[in-house]
Amino acid sequence: MTKMTEATYFILAALLAEPLHGYGIIKRAGEQSSGRVKLAVGTLYGALDRLTEAGLVAVDREEIVDGRARRYYRITDDGVTAVRAEAVRLQRAAAVVTSQIAVMGA
Repeated sequence: MTKMTEATYFILAALLAEPLHGYGIIKRAGEQSSGRVKLAVGTLYGALDRLTEAGLVAVDREEIVDGRARRYYRITDDGVTAVRAEAVRLQRAAAVVTSQIAVMGA
């Protein structure tokens, strides 16, 4: 995966600490992005399908809660590598801008 959207980045980041079900991913991605990422259910599950196909996320387990299936997802080793690479890329990009701002004296 070469280009990562902000939503994908925060979906993967949400799964770093522990496996989560859909609502848990939506909630954590919103928290970690300071509210910038607001995932609709359809968007989330489409992204999870793509991430699963790419080998970055896997189904961890399923539970029945109040008569409904709840599927938990976990990040794979490849997913950790991808989100780490994206974090480094973003950090380097930010460093370029902040160093230019510092030179300007702003």
